[in-house]
Amino acid sequence: MPVELSSARCKLRQWTASDRAPFAAMNADPVVMRHFPSLLTRQESDAMAERCEGAIADRGWGLWALEIPGVTKFAGFVGLNEPSWTAHFTPCVEVGWRLAAEFHGKGYATEAAREAVTYGFEKLFLTEIVALTIPDNTPSRRVMEKLGMVRDVHADFDHPRIEPGHRTARHVLYRLDRPSSRAK
Repeated sequence: MPVELSSARCKLRQWTASDRAPFAAMNADPVVMRHFPSLLTRQESDAMAERCEGAIADRGWGLWALEIPGVTKFAGFVGLNEPSWTAHFTPCVEVGWRLAAEFHGKGYATEAAREAVTYGFEKLFLTEIVALTIPDNTPSRRVMEKLGMVRDVHADFDHPRIEPGHRTARHVLYRLDRPSSRAK
């Protein structure tokens, strides 16, 4: 059964058909996608939403749709993901987010990601959660740090799904170990 999480201002929920259009608009926005290799077409965006929805349906958790009650039904996504590609730190579970531009800088990503991380440690019994981005993505790196994540300076890597030499190929890796108080 799909899990839903909530915090004071955020709700993480299963995707719906009505999320597709705003998600596609977000994925076609150069401001939102400036730290990614390219904008997504509507078809690529819909396929990603289907993968997110399917993962949640299959295992109960994943990259949830982010709703901000009283503000918007869909602000983007936040959640946990198991990368399908191979790197020196995989297999792993990563925390990730992507929000529409009008919701940047308001603390929603941090608040919702904190709920996802807590779920990962307390309900999935993960021992570590990672996050990754390109070095220039200062806003996401700030969220990672607010979550208590620490950059593993020896673990920078070239993303295997991005063309070598592309401006977004190089990534930094942040790690967060399960807090000892939750490990018992």
